[in-house]
Amino acid sequence: MLTKKQRDLLVFINDYIQETGLSPSFEEMKQGLDLKSKSGIHRLINALVERGFLERLPNKARALEVKKMPDGSGSNVKSLAPKKSAATAPANSNEYGEETVQVPLYGKIAAGTPIEALRNEQDMIGMPASMLGMQACYALTIEGDSMVKAGIMDGDVVIIEKCDRANDGDIVVALVDGEEATLKRLRREVGSVVLMPENDSYQPIRLTPERVQIQGRIRSLLRNY
Repeated sequence: MLTKKQRDLLVFINDYIQETGLSPSFEEMKQGLDLKSKSGIHRLINALVERGFLERLPNKARALEVKKMPDGSGSNVKSLAPKKSAATAPANSNEYGEETVQVPLYGKIAAGTPIEALRNEQDMIGMPASMLGMQACYALTIEGDSMVKAGIMDGDVVIIEKCDRANDGDIVVALVDGEEATLKRLRREVGSVVLMPENDSYQPIRLTPERVQIQGRIRSLLRNY
């Protein structure tokens, strides 16, 4: 016998997987069940795993699998899962049997002098699910060479995890003055944000905090030879 919250979470996870091909993040589960903290989600998941309704999958991007549903959990149960968005399309498998996910390719971003960020959500790129995290991602093509010491070359495709906050040292997509985007390593100083290149030929970009908006941090990189 499951509690109402255990049942609601199981239905949420099952519906989400059916719609997106991935299990939801802890933040999405917390919001879906209107809980105040993620610790409650951990307890519910542990209970569902112990009862054989869920299984944790190690070394997977989204690490939960529904093993069975309780009796009576059919169409009379209201779905709590969000509608599928364009951020990440359903998963498929490649020729090697790996799970792949379609990620939107937004356009080019500068690894050099900031350029206007291009956004074209009609383009998609297939990514192994193991290269993605728990958050929504998008892809960008690198233009420029200011990040070569970090192994990011002109023409590479970087996979960006959507976020609006990052830690010092993270490589981020930074939107400057709401108009131009660049890929740089983030550093904070008193009263300023510094966007650091990884190429001695370029100078750091030092800006006041209100001029910089974080739009994501690098998750993975693709390169064609």
